[in-house]
Parts: sequence; structure tokens; C-alpha cells
Amino acid sequence: MNARSLLAIGVLIVIAVVSVQCASGSADPAPRDATAAWRTVYDVLQHPRCKNCHPIGRAPLQGDASLPHGQNVQGGPDGKGLFAMRCANCHLEQNQPGVHLPPGAPGWHLPTAAMPMVFEGRSPAELARQLVDPAQNGGKTREQIFEHMAKDPLVLWGWEPGAGRVPVATPHAEFVRALRAWIDAGCPVPE
Repeated sequence: MNARSLLAIGVLIVIAVVSVQCASGSADPAPRDATAAWRTVYDVLQHPRCKNCHPIGRAPLQGDASLPHGQNVQGGPDGKGLFAMRCANCHLEQNQPGVHLPPGAPGWHLPTAAMPMVFEGRSPAELARQLVDPAQNGGKTREQIFEHMAKDPLVLWGWEPGAGRVPVATPHAEFVRALRAWIDAGCPVPE
């Protein structure tokens, strides 16, 4: 067989392999993987442990039913409460022992009024756009968003919320892997 025949056979083999991959859907798994990864991230961010501190308004929500805060607490401009009703007055550095006592974690607060970072009521596409837009996410890069969700003690609290509260169901390690996969795929916005 001459070189030209070998080249033609090689081209036919490549075409056949690509055709089989495309037909089976495995030629480019990244979009499907990124979509599944985003779905995991989105589901976590819609859990009460997350959306209670990322509400539509300036009042935090509380409990597994995401009810308005019982003491009519408001986030204030800095997200740390208004006047004598500062978040840190009740929400200490750790959970208080017992059911129905204030939960706690270092730096307990809402997002600022200038950068509300609303999760509540956002569609998957709206939330994806918001997370990667520095004009809507507090000026954070994608890596800073990742670091915040992977390591911030206030975020980690959602997996250990204390007695009487349902923790985020998706294991934190799985959430972090999904977030990493979504970011590494370029943060595609779902349709």
C-alpha cells in the first residue's frame, strides 16, 4: 500500500470515529457536564440555608420555610443590620446549643444594599448571569466566587446549621466539584 492509500484510510477512520462519537453524544461532553454541574450549584443556592441570606428584599428570611425574620430585622446598607438590631447581636461566631436558638458563624451578615446578590426567586439563567457579572456580584472574579463558596465559614455553615435546621443536602465536596466544573467550562448560562 502506498502513502496516499494509507492517508485515505486514516482519514476514513477518523471520520468514522467522529461520526460514532457525535451519534452517541460523546464528542463534546463539556456542555452537558457543565449543565449538570450548574444544576447542582443552582439547587444548592436555592436551599433555605443559602437563599435566606440572599432574599429579594433587605430583610433576611429564616427557617426551613424561608419565612420573614421574626424580629423585623433589616440588612441595612452594610448588610449587618440596622441600629441596635445588628446581626452580630444575636448571631455569634458559632451556633447556640439547642433548637430555635440563633444560628451563628463568623461574620454573619447579608450582602450589602449596594450589591444584594439575590438568590431567592432567580431562574437558573438569571442566577448564573448574576454570579459571573462583577457589576452584580460585588466585583468578584470567578475564582473569588469559587473561593467564597468553597471556604468561607459563613457559606460552610449551611452544611452544619445546628439543631432544628435542615442542612444543605448536597455534600459540600460535591457542590465544590460541580462549581469547579461549571467555572472551568466557562460558566455557561443555561437556556
